[in-house]
Amino acid sequence: MKKLPVFLCIALTPFMAFADDIDLEGKELILNIRRIGLDMSKTSIRHSDEYAGSPISALSADDQEFIKGVFDTVLEYNHNRFSWDNSVFMEYGRTELKPYNEPRTVNESADKILLTSNLNYACWDFDSFKLGPMARAAYETEFVPANDSDHRLKVLRGMGGFAVFDSPIIKDLHIAGVYEYDFTYGHQQVSKLAAEIGWRLEYEIREGVKLSTDGYYREYLDYSQYVGTDLERDLSATARMDTNIWGSLTMGPYVQYRRAKARDAENYGSNFIIGVSFNYITKYGLY
Repeated sequence: MKKLPVFLCIALTPFMAFADDIDLEGKELILNIRRIGLDMSKTSIRHSDEYAGSPISALSADDQEFIKGVFDTVLEYNHNRFSWDNSVFMEYGRTELKPYNEPRTVNESADKILLTSNLNYACWDFDSFKLGPMARAAYETEFVPANDSDHRLKVLRGMGGFAVFDSPIIKDLHIAGVYEYDFTYGHQQVSKLAAEIGWRLEYEIREGVKLSTDGYYREYLDYSQYVGTDLERDLSATARMDTNIWGSLTMGPYVQYRRAKARDAENYGSNFIIGVSFNYITKYGLY
């Protein structure tokens, strides 16, 4: 087992306490650091003027070049047919322009905090993958409000459906119904129903070179009230190639695409990012 950094031991204290209270015979507990890294990127955004009031930074920013920090870590617990993971995903990219004798301009093309707890049960266990029901709870927010507004994105999300998982290539492929409780605007709390298709795939091209992609498409079906910035459709996709350069350090190109349609917008807003990613990727066997 690799030696854990001190800060990870502190962060995982509550989970380790839980692990001590249960019978771990035949069970597996893994800390999967999907990536901690920096992305050097160039982003191209369309129709940002129509999404100037949106709480989603990726749709309201300007074209720019920027450096983005990413933290994506999962605590995975597996036992027989059950798979339970708790993940933390954070990314932030910010550019500040201070022209001479002009006001400061701030753009955030990436600002996201996503906490997720996911449970899968394999009703059918094949040689290369498992298939069964899934349930997920998540909370999504931001580090700072978009466009210096007073409204920080705040969404509670629950979903249930079926998933293919635990395959050498298909880590997660699900179709699910989604319930959202959006309290971004305190005086306009909105409940929403949606349908979602999501995926996370990994393919090892050769030793030390891995291609991965993840994302979702979400179609909103019903709302408790009308808020113009609420989305009707939302597509998010990322693809990355990681090449080991030394130990657990990797480097490679990546692309990221976000396309969405708000209820009061005539056109789709989109955000296309292309860049180079530098990452630390590894796994720690806790039990």
